[in-house]
This record gives sequence, C-alpha cells and structure tokens, in this order.
Amino acid sequence: MTDAQMAEPAPGHAAIEAGEPYRRAWIRRLLEQLGPFLFVLVLGGALTIASPHFLTITNISAVFVQMSVIAILAVGQVMVIITAGIDLSVSSVVALSGVLSTMVVVNDHWSIPLGMAVGVLVGGGVGVINGVLVTKVHLPPFIATLGTLSAVGGIALLITNGQPIAAPTSFDVLGDGQVGPIPVPIVLMAIVAAVGWFILSRTTLGRSAYAIGSSYETARLSGIRVDRVLIAVYVIQGLLAGLGGVIVASRVVTGDPAAGVNYNLDAIAAVVIGGASLFGGEGTVIGGLIGALLMELISNGGDLLNISNFWQNFILGVVIIAAVAYDQVRRRALQSR
Repeated sequence: MTDAQMAEPAPGHAAIEAGEPYRRAWIRRLLEQLGPFLFVLVLGGALTIASPHFLTITNISAVFVQMSVIAILAVGQVMVIITAGIDLSVSSVVALSGVLSTMVVVNDHWSIPLGMAVGVLVGGGVGVINGVLVTKVHLPPFIATLGTLSAVGGIALLITNGQPIAAPTSFDVLGDGQVGPIPVPIVLMAIVAAVGWFILSRTTLGRSAYAIGSSYETARLSGIRVDRVLIAVYVIQGLLAGLGGVIVASRVVTGDPAAGVNYNLDAIAAVVIGGASLFGGEGTVIGGLIGALLMELISNGGDLLNISNFWQNFILGVVIIAAVAYDQVRRRALQSR
C-alpha cells in the first residue's frame, strides 16, 4: 500500500464527517422548535404545583376557549409574517366583523348563519384591500395595514355610533355552543389550525410563502406569482380575523365596535413567541398555537395566583422581548458562519 493510499481517509469516515454539520443543524432546529413547547410544559407544571385549581377539566377547558380567538388569528398572522409582511388591521377587522354579523342577526328577516357568513366575508374583503395595497400600490405592509386598522375601526364606530349592539341569545351558538362535550371555539380552533398546517406544509401556496419571505427577488425570478401569493395570505388572514370577530360577538352576544383592541398585537406576539421570524421565511402554525397557549397560561396562572394584571403584562412583555432577541442573535450567528 502506498503512502497516498494510507493517508486517504476511508469513504465511510468522510461521509460521517460531511453529514455531521447537517446533523447538528437538524438537532439545533428541533430544539428551537421545541423550546416554546418545553416552556409551556414547565409553566404548566409550576402552575399545577402552585394552584390546585389549575389542572382541572373546567380550568383547562377555559384556557383553550380563552386562547381560541388569538390562536385563530395567529394562524393567519403566521402566514403573513412568513412572507416578511405584517397585518396590524386584525383588531379592527374583529370589531367590524362582529358588529356587522350582529346587525344582520338582529334583523328578523335574516338568519344567524347568514350573519356569521357576512362577518367572515367582510374580514376577507379587508384582506383583499390589504393585499392590493401591498402588491399593487406597493405600500409597505406596516403602513398599508396601519391605514386599514384606522379606517376599518372608524367604519365600525360610524355604523354603530360608537355603541354596542345587543343580539338575541340564540347568537351564542359559536361562542358558548358545544360539539358534544367540546366547546365550539375549541373545535373551530382545531379545524383552522389543521387547515393552516396543511396549507403551509403541503401546498404550493405554503411553499411559495416561505420562498417569498426568504428572498422576494429570488422567488419572483424563479417564476412564483408573488402578487397572487401575497394577496392570498392577506385574504386568509382577513377571513380568520372575520371568524374571530364573529366568535367574540357570539360569546358576549353583542357587537362591540371596541372589541378586540389588542388582538393584533396579541396575534403577532403569539407568532413571535412560537418561533416565527419577523424577517420572514420562518414560522409554523404549531408554533403560533404554542405561543397563544403560553400567553393564556401566563394570564390564567396570574389570575389563579392573584397576581396583578400589571405584573402579568410585564411578564408577557419580557417573554416577547426575549423571543425577538433570541431570533436576532440566532440570525446574526447564522450570517457570521
């Protein structure tokens, strides 16, 4: 055997060495995705120890019902954020959709299903406007949706004169109804999450959204119809915001033009806590759900332990800052390699 042959590494060793970076990257990414979930488990365990009322069927059901609207909004918001966009109009869409659905329901000539459909479709209509402003008028998503936030909120106040509209008690079918033993909001949340997961992981629309968020110009040059994809994700967000508005109105049997004031920020926070990057290209529906659950656990646990709302807001703010800071550090580390 020659010296060159003796010095040459075995093919198997080379393959192992070549595959090591990919293995480490896979493990690192798995830990990043599991991080928020592990945080939820730790927080849930701590609350179970701290309060005997936490781990009860009644309380756990209440947690999932309370998080349902934010989780539904987060499914749409994660799609928008994956494209490196953002939708700030969500809270106003929630208010307007709830108001219009209630107005239809209180009219004896119309039915509750029609009122609910109107609320959802109105949200989709606002989504179309947002998508067109971003793609055709070329406004930055932040500015476009900030404008519709104000305009749509103004419409909700104008058509109600700033006053809530009471609906018949039968309108509570979405907010307080049940499918067997499971509250309807939880069922709707599960359906929306399943559909959202399928869109992002199994469809061309989902793959295109990730591509656009990773590199807009590369996606455009590769033949992706960028405008269509962007309009589609804003429409999906609008439809889900409309559904959230109907659920909120149904739960309180009232169309309130001031409903959902902080829902846009809550949805964005849930998505960011769940591991999505505000720079686009990264994010999952499961992460958004975990983020929404974590936020609700902080609120629910604070109430059970008699912690002031001021401290709850402080804790949630720290969690959001930590999530965004971690994303920044991680991105800089990747860029430096």
